[in-house]
Amino acid sequence: MAIGGQERREQILKILKNSDKPVAGTELAKQLDVSRQVIVQDMALIRANGIQILSTNRGYIIDEEKTVSRVFKVIHTDEQVEEELNLFVDLGGKVEDVFVFHKVYGVIKAEMNIKSRREVKKYMEGISTGKSTNLKNLTSNYHYHTITADDEQTLDMIQEELRQRGFLAKLQDYEPVDFWGENA
Repeated sequence: MAIGGQERREQILKILKNSDKPVAGTELAKQLDVSRQVIVQDMALIRANGIQILSTNRGYIIDEEKTVSRVFKVIHTDEQVEEELNLFVDLGGKVEDVFVFHKVYGVIKAEMNIKSRREVKKYMEGISTGKSTNLKNLTSNYHYHTITADDEQTLDMIQEELRQRGFLAKLQDYEPVDFWGENA
């Protein structure tokens, strides 16, 4: 029994995501039991939905940044904020957010999206106005950052450098490991 167009496009995306090399249109057509022209039309519809598909001479690939992420619990003083943020970006990380786990209010989170020293400097200038304070000040300097990078080795280097500088903090029993409820 033939599958519908939407289901077929989902299958195409699944095949491309699970492949470590380009997948030829003829191969997709064969796997999905449709013509090559149907695959070309499906690719146009997939692209129209904002998914970046590249056509190469060897087949189709999804053009997506492959990143990994890790949450680090850290502690430091206000004077060390710039040093901490520069550590992340200098070693190849991107600071996605900062959050605290408050015993009464739960998780309080703010997006950061810092990936360069210039952005660290801009953040520090914003905090230095005194209009706001660092989120870590709600929880005796303890806070968390979600850091993304190109690979696990980069995150391992960041973790080791945090440990060496005394910034890495230990999780307590009352702290949830799965902050966002993704594994519930």
